[in-house]
Amino acid sequence: MKVAHEVSLKSFNTFGIDVRARDFISFQTTDELFETFESFPSLRNDKRLVLGGGSNVLLSGHFDGFILKNNISGIEVIKEDDAFVWIKAGAGVPWHELVLYAVGKGLGGIENLSLIPGSCGAAPMQNIGAYGVELKDVFECLEAYHIHDNLSVVFMHNDCAFGYRESVFKNRYINQFIITSITLRLQKKPEYQISYGAIRQELDNMQIQELSVKAISDAVIRIRSSKLPDPAKVGNAGSFFKNPSVSQEEHDRLKNVFPNLVSFANLDGSYKLAAGWLIEQCGWKGYRKGDAGCYPLQALVLVNYGNATGAEILQLSEEIQISVLQKFGVQLEREVNLV
Repeated sequence: MKVAHEVSLKSFNTFGIDVRARDFISFQTTDELFETFESFPSLRNDKRLVLGGGSNVLLSGHFDGFILKNNISGIEVIKEDDAFVWIKAGAGVPWHELVLYAVGKGLGGIENLSLIPGSCGAAPMQNIGAYGVELKDVFECLEAYHIHDNLSVVFMHNDCAFGYRESVFKNRYINQFIITSITLRLQKKPEYQISYGAIRQELDNMQIQELSVKAISDAVIRIRSSKLPDPAKVGNAGSFFKNPSVSQEEHDRLKNVFPNLVSFANLDGSYKLAAGWLIEQCGWKGYRKGDAGCYPLQALVLVNYGNATGAEILQLSEEIQISVLQKFGVQLEREVNLV
């Protein structure tokens, strides 16, 4: 456990927002996490924020409380059978590091989730997803520290109430638990998912003759790298908004007015709309005011070109929401957490 005060958070959030934290504590193990709350009992009631990779957060101002930096590391195989391998990862492990570990062993299930920023601990909170795959598809369980009861709790798949970029940790149990590890069940004989987005086309461009988890991972990395900015070069948090879902009736109404509407049918009969397309139609793609902007190659990504404040990024996002609501009658919801 390491403790510091008045710490700049610029390097701890992928937007690169330069704000300070009053108190900053990093922990490397679950034991250190228990020790942290024993040493600072006020943590249970004081303002606090747990940071992993800082890739899904927008810091709107200086943080007058405790930042807890989760650095729990380690990846290990904990069991296997004829069909599956169960892999456990510390919550502080970068998500893409876990993907590369699985790909290196030829295990299937998360190759479509390559290059998603953030840590393993944040993955189930958000139920991360991309290219037709979501974390819930391979999730087995997680371990989490209950802040007020001072004990470790195991959450199985059904306990997490996964939804589209949702879980119990974003609503019912918000700010009550700190995830310390996740366990995934991966396939020894992968079932490839290549029908979503441009994966199949990219595999053709790569002249792939035989499918493998590595080939799909490489294709996803190429696609994401061509469309999304590298947070190390341009501050961003990936997709800023969720793709909204509407009823079939509302979808048909929009399709009648906007024949080029980009949408995808959900299993329940509703339709998911492409938020990036909606934003682009409102003229925001490539927009820039000061150092806050909408990325020229993907309208769903808001960016910090250098010295934008969290308030400036937030204001831009709210202006985008208003314009989409006025043009389409659709309310966009932030995927990024505002602090």
